[in-house]
Amino acid sequence: MKYEVISADCHIDLIWLPPDLFTANASSAMKERMPYVTDGDKGPIWVSRGGAQFGLQNGMGSAGREYVPGQIHRSDRMAETGLYEDGKRGIRRLTEPELRIKDQDRDGVQAEVLYGILGATQRLGDPEAAVEMTRIYNEWLADFCRPYPERFAGVASIPNHDMAAGVAEVERVAKSGAARGIEVAVTYDMKPLFDPDWEPLWAAAAEARLPVHFHTIGGRPPDYSDLPPLQQRQAFAVFISGFQLGMAKILMEIIFGGVLEAHPNLRIVIGESGIGWIPYVLDHMDLEWEDQFKDLTLTMKPSAYWRRQCLATYQTDRIGVRLLDELGLENVMWGSDFPHPDGVWPDSLEFIERELGHLPAETRRKVICENAANLYGFSLAG
Repeated sequence: MKYEVISADCHIDLIWLPPDLFTANASSAMKERMPYVTDGDKGPIWVSRGGAQFGLQNGMGSAGREYVPGQIHRSDRMAETGLYEDGKRGIRRLTEPELRIKDQDRDGVQAEVLYGILGATQRLGDPEAAVEMTRIYNEWLADFCRPYPERFAGVASIPNHDMAAGVAEVERVAKSGAARGIEVAVTYDMKPLFDPDWEPLWAAAAEARLPVHFHTIGGRPPDYSDLPPLQQRQAFAVFISGFQLGMAKILMEIIFGGVLEAHPNLRIVIGESGIGWIPYVLDHMDLEWEDQFKDLTLTMKPSAYWRRQCLATYQTDRIGVRLLDELGLENVMWGSDFPHPDGVWPDSLEFIERELGHLPAETRRKVICENAANLYGFSLAG
């Protein structure tokens, strides 16, 4: 395979999975607690008997929203390819490998990194069942990726609420050899990443040599219920526009918490985080460390850990691109965010040319191809 563009941030969403995946593969004790598809007012819908709602089958984005023409430009562009109409007809272009490859070929992308269903496990509202749900998904993901290792790098989903279960799943997927990374759930109530309870997970990931991913989920959504329509739109605009900034907390907790000092071989990826804010945060962390926090268990300034062990993905960030020298050319990976409506599919090459076209070819290649290839094992020798 000759690689020119690798997307380091793409998605498999629950609502596009086979409708009986979880009920058919769960243990007898868990079958009744798994997500399944039933009839809804607007078509088949994913639900659970515990009252969870996951969205329309083959719907738009991770939440399975109904596609409404004219509301979101990027969704209109995806709809022009027939994606949502095919979904309504039961054609699962996103979870049939051959069909997904055709859609990536359409976009000029030769390989992709696949994030998973952790947002759905949070909506399930059943922590014990969520462990079973992630196991089933990870096994499906391994089968999905295995025939096409040159096209897909699967990132296994790992729960964060039960550390023993999380470590066991890391060890299981590492033994199977199918995953090329792990994604740890980001939840509003999780313990800070410097809490000692996380240590077994860091150790397991480091031993398995699997990069650890945290994908943005934004802050806690605002409560719109008592607001008039205009204020609802204003609140939603604030929420969406600030979506990626919550990843600063993840980055600071990992570095100030000494995780990377203790595990120098551990790689951390913050997915769909954007990159323009990172140089400021790193510079400010360095300043505060020099000024008052040298008693922390760090032997280097915070930005040095970033350079040594961390990467971030973005889909469009013209400000961040101007700061590549500050970020480090080896620390940034482009991704299309396919198939989410805030991504850039099927216009990825256009976005890349617009934002990176003025840069030297070797710089562009690192960001859109080489860094992801090196991290996830896509061979550039072919």
